[in-house]
Amino acid sequence: MAYAYAPIGPGRHNKSDVTAANNTTASARTATLTAVVGSLSQQIQVTQAAMDVLTVLNPTFEVGVNQTEITVNLQASGTYTATTNTDWITPVAGSTTTIARFKVLTNPSLLTREGTIAFTLNNLTQAVTVTQTGNQLTIAADNTGMSDDAMTLASKMGLGWNLGNTLEATSGLNANGTYSASETLWGNPVTTQTLMNGVKAAGFNTVRIPCAWSGYIVDAETYKIRDSWLLRVREVVDYCVNNNMYAIINIHWDGGWLENNPTYAKQVEVNAKQKALWEQIAVAFRNYDQHVLFAGANEVHFDYGNPTSEHIEVHQSYLQTFVNAVRSTGGKNTYRNLIVQGYNTNISHTDAYFTMPTDPTSNRMMAEVHYYDPFDFALDANSTKYYWGAAFAGLGNTSTWGQEAWVDTEFAKVKTKFVNNNIPVILGEYGAMLRLALTGLTLQNHIASRNHYLNYVTKKAIENGIIPVYWDNGPMGNNSSGLFNRNTGAVVDAEAVNAIVSALDN
Repeated sequence: MAYAYAPIGPGRHNKSDVTAANNTTASARTATLTAVVGSLSQQIQVTQAAMDVLTVLNPTFEVGVNQTEITVNLQASGTYTATTNTDWITPVAGSTTTIARFKVLTNPSLLTREGTIAFTLNNLTQAVTVTQTGNQLTIAADNTGMSDDAMTLASKMGLGWNLGNTLEATSGLNANGTYSASETLWGNPVTTQTLMNGVKAAGFNTVRIPCAWSGYIVDAETYKIRDSWLLRVREVVDYCVNNNMYAIINIHWDGGWLENNPTYAKQVEVNAKQKALWEQIAVAFRNYDQHVLFAGANEVHFDYGNPTSEHIEVHQSYLQTFVNAVRSTGGKNTYRNLIVQGYNTNISHTDAYFTMPTDPTSNRMMAEVHYYDPFDFALDANSTKYYWGAAFAGLGNTSTWGQEAWVDTEFAKVKTKFVNNNIPVILGEYGAMLRLALTGLTLQNHIASRNHYLNYVTKKAIENGIIPVYWDNGPMGNNSSGLFNRNTGAVVDAEAVNAIVSALDN
């Protein structure tokens, strides 16, 4: 509304109302009013602000799996903001009031994903939906960079080290049916290239990367893994591959959904999840060469007693599902070396019950066992068995079993069952905790016997054609097994590292 005033006497005014229609355009406009009183006139210029306008002309996009760029066409009367609900859609410089450009990153997943871009101008909001297809499940076989069969590759892998208590860190199943997970949840820092450089420099050539996946599932029906987690695991794998090291990716404890359920009651459910996760993992790493290996499980068991025929049958089905899922993706995964685990990775159980799964690709599988014997020395924090080896035989603080002769016998079983039949074996975990709460001579003897244990077990593994992969849980405190400063990559337990690495020369 505009008003014109004209004096008609002292202290008095006359008022006229002028009505302005709504401005429905995106541009400001002006008009001139002329007020006339008698022989007098006065011109008044009126400017009306533009109406807020925000219109998206192409609100939906469907794009392919590879990185691309999209251009959103709009009409906007001013400066707008654009936000996305995902990190795989990012703005590109050069946007104007009529176009906004965005980069869409390559989809690492097997499954289709959807993201939203929200444009906002004052009280106006417009949305754009971007749907990106997933990778094709099966592609043609590709043996580029995959020339080595299992025995040949095993001969190149050297000493191994576990990135323990890191990418597998999870709280397990919460009361609401979800999982909590984070790389730093169990106290270790974010993994860096610097750490892997230190591991390589110390003499290790293989890194086992225990992984959890359940805490990163974004769709309970399809078991879709969050893209950012697949990319993070890929970053860590790259830290190894950048150093020409071998990387082993697995499904670790992960809340126990796979590990604790070798039963008929859980078989169908677990196999469905096992299949869905391994198809996605396999596709995400399909283009990596033979420096990347997949391990189907960790320590599948029902309890710590002898397994029943049910436990063995169901456990074997989980491994067969793993092999089938990986091979179904084609590409380099047709030839990738796969690692399958004996029941609870226990050597005696593996020797007695384990059968290698059927594989359409010949000579591309390895077996896996773990070794923490004697348990009271290696892992029992409440035990007073601080010593190990012939030098301490007969002492009250030395276990009555699991000494050098036991190592010889157990590893000989592995060699006979697998290595002698051209099936390499990964000793995926072994080690003994460092008991720094001890003091004086007791501590000295404990450290000496622990170093002897690490050297002897490593040496005997190598002699029997087994690839030793030391278990490192990160910290260097009491009852821990850390070898490196996880922030700097520096060796923090030089005696233990020397005990392991020197076994190559013994």
